[in-house]
Amino acid sequence: MEVRRNIDTLGRSYATGRRKEAVARVWIKPGSGKFNVKKSGSGNSNIQKEDNLILYFKRESLCQKVKTPFIQTSTLNRYDVTATVKGGGLSGQADALAYGISKALSNISPDLHSVLRSNGFLTRDSRVVERKKYGQHKARKKCQYSKR
Repeated sequence: MEVRRNIDTLGRSYATGRRKEAVARVWIKPGSGKFNVKKSGSGNSNIQKEDNLILYFKRESLCQKVKTPFIQTSTLNRYDVTATVKGGGLSGQADALAYGISKALSNISPDLHSVLRSNGFLTRDSRVVERKKYGQHKARKKCQYSKR
């Protein structure tokens, strides 16, 4: 059985990452480590350099979370990343982007698949917000019980 690889005619590998309500569409290609992150639906959130990734995510911890798949596979500054993100908050978007990058790295060089799998980067975090139930204040918080 042959693994399906999403690589287009320009040599870019495509993958989609999801986390909570956030969705990241990721294209990576061999390059010098540039990040181009756009918020879907707006043309002004265009970050061109790796150093300016902090302009989009605002916190260094989120930038490190996005770069972690590259750091674990020793491929930092070897691939250019183009991504569009939508939905959710910044933390969910960072997780979705990291998951999409991991899947795209696995597509473009299958020998990295085992490293990414063993470090847990190819496992989807399926936790989502629990829905609110009727007759309750929140998802789990009940109304105050009155015995008499």
